[in-house]
Amino acid sequence: MNRPFLRGLLATIVLVAVAPVDAHAEYQPKAERVVDKVYTIVGPLGQRSKENDGLNANFGFVVTPKGVILIDSGASRLGAEKIERAIRAVTDQPVRWVVNTGSQDHRWLGNEHFASRGAEVIALRRTVATQTENAARQMQGLERFLGERLAGTRPLSAGKPIDGDAATLELGGETLRLHYTDAHFPGDAMIHLPKHAVVFTGDLVYIDRILGVMPESSIAKGRQAFRAMAALAPAHIVPGHGRVCDLARATRDTGDYYDFLADTIGAAAKEMESMDEVLTRYADAPAFRHLENFDNLHRANMNRAFTEFEAQ
Repeated sequence: MNRPFLRGLLATIVLVAVAPVDAHAEYQPKAERVVDKVYTIVGPLGQRSKENDGLNANFGFVVTPKGVILIDSGASRLGAEKIERAIRAVTDQPVRWVVNTGSQDHRWLGNEHFASRGAEVIALRRTVATQTENAARQMQGLERFLGERLAGTRPLSAGKPIDGDAATLELGGETLRLHYTDAHFPGDAMIHLPKHAVVFTGDLVYIDRILGVMPESSIAKGRQAFRAMAALAPAHIVPGHGRVCDLARATRDTGDYYDFLADTIGAAAKEMESMDEVLTRYADAPAFRHLENFDNLHRANMNRAFTEFEAQ
């Protein structure tokens, strides 16, 4: 073997060895056990994309002798199919119920896929009202991220929505308590599994990334709902985004941030201080700087908190 050929061969081997694994490979969700028959699917912390089919959130399911209870269904038909495959890796039980914790696209636009396979969709009436109001806009927005991967997706809400702000549901020996939160997005709820001391918070709690405060969000309602969740004394918290955690971690990453926005930014607004001066003064907020998306969201979060409390 001549030396030029050998050098070329070695160079090729090196290039192959250091070449990254396909960075555009599609995200494939995997279930992880929380406790007993309770599982979660922890989505990526980044934005919606074709690669993740809009599954940049956390989902969950409970395996019962009478079927699977799914908590939230994904942002599209393809996303719902991915969630279904993750469930199938754990159990052959069919999805019997789909319970929605919210009205944002990745919480409910996969409903129709599971309903077509015999599942019943369950949600509070307030949640359904917000889903219905925002469906067309959400579908248009998802087209920008998913393009042709949105094909076959059809918005479908619960056919018999639940009146009131709370409900207790029972299936196969499992009890779910659905509580209205109305914090991050109108129509949001959380799910408590008292037998397991588990709470699926929906978008009330963010872990590892900073809470997103949208124009529709309410810091005052968020803090109230967080305290109500904490009063349940959960041993395991499945947040809307980020890792499964305990109450202490949820308090550090989210509960304390609600308090900061209310007690510091909100208080300054009530004292009629200058918004620009307040936002500049608290731009650093070292207790929360470690959270992903801090640089992109913190100032806007303070702005919206200031506006909310200024109007009170």
